[in-house]
Amino acid sequence: MITFESLTKVYGDRRAVDDISLQIAPGKVTGFLGPNGAGKSTTMRMLLGLDRPTSGRALIDGRTYQQLSHPLHTVGALLEPRTGHPGQSARSHLIGMARSNGIPSRRVNEALSMVGLEDVAHSRIGTFSLGMRQRLGIASALIGDPQVLVFDEPVNGLDPEGVSWIRHLMRDLAAQGRTVFVSSHLLSEMADTADHLVVIARGRLLADAPLRQLLDVTRTAQVRSPHAPRLAEVLERAGMTVTTVADHLQVSGDGIDTIGGLAHASHLQIDELSFTGASLEDIYSQLTEGVTDYRAASLPHTDTPAGTAPISTAPTTTQMEDTR
Repeated sequence: MITFESLTKVYGDRRAVDDISLQIAPGKVTGFLGPNGAGKSTTMRMLLGLDRPTSGRALIDGRTYQQLSHPLHTVGALLEPRTGHPGQSARSHLIGMARSNGIPSRRVNEALSMVGLEDVAHSRIGTFSLGMRQRLGIASALIGDPQVLVFDEPVNGLDPEGVSWIRHLMRDLAAQGRTVFVSSHLLSEMADTADHLVVIARGRLLADAPLRQLLDVTRTAQVRSPHAPRLAEVLERAGMTVTTVADHLQVSGDGIDTIGGLAHASHLQIDELSFTGASLEDIYSQLTEGVTDYRAASLPHTDTPAGTAPISTAPTTTQMEDTR
C-alpha cells in the first residue's frame, strides 16, 4: 500500500506537488498520468526518499522509505533506464544489489530470467540497447520480490514484444496482490493496462478513480425499438436518462448495460442496441484542459488539392510530454 498524506513540494515560489492525499491500493495496476511538468516524477522521487517533502508524507506500508531497513524487500522501483555501471555485467550489478539487501544470490538468476536477460547475464551493461537496459532496470526492481512496485515509463525503449511483455508482467504482479504504481505517457498503454487512474496537473490532484468508472461516465446507448415510448418509460423508471433523437432513443446514466434485460422482461422488442463512449485520450484532455503549461500551436490550415489525401500531423500513438 502506498499512501500520500498532504504531500507537498515547493521549489522557490513554485509548488511542484500541492497537498496531494490519496492511497494506491494493492491488487491493481494504478496509472499515474499528467501533462508536462505536472509533478509526477517529483511525487515518485519523494516516495522513494530521493527528494524531501516540504510538508506531508509519502508512505510505503505505513513507513517512509528512510525507515525501511532493507528497502528492496519492500519496494522495487524503476525511475530511469540508466541502471548500473557501463563496465559491469548485468549479473554483477544484480549481485551487488542482492548482497546489500540480504537477498539470496539465487534470486539474481530468477530476476534475469523473468526479464529475458539470462543469455546476456555476463555482458557489460555499456553494450546494452535502451530496451535491454530497461529490462535490467525492471530486474533490479523485482530482485527483492517486493510487494510494492513503482515504475516510471516502463515501456520506454521496448520493442512491441517488450511492450506486450511488460503489460502482462504488471497485470500479473497486481493479480498476485502487489501494489503496482506506474507513470506513463502512453495513454493507449494505460487504457490496456491500468485498473485505476490518478491524474495530476500543476501539482494538484485532478482525478483518482477506477478506469472503468471514468470511461462509463461518458458512455451512451443508442436504442431502436418499435415500442420506443414504452421502452423509454421502463428505462427512466430504472434511473436512466432517455432522450428521443430522430428514430432512436439515446440513453445515459448508471445501468445502461441492463437495457436489453429490461426490454426483455417487459416484452419490448429491440431492433438495435449500440454503445458509444469517449476514449481515455478524450477524458484526459477534458481533465487537463486549461492546466497544461506547454501546448504547441496548431498548424495553419491549408487547402488540400483535389484528389490528394491530407497529411495528418497527429502521432499514431497518443503520447504526452514530461519534464523531470
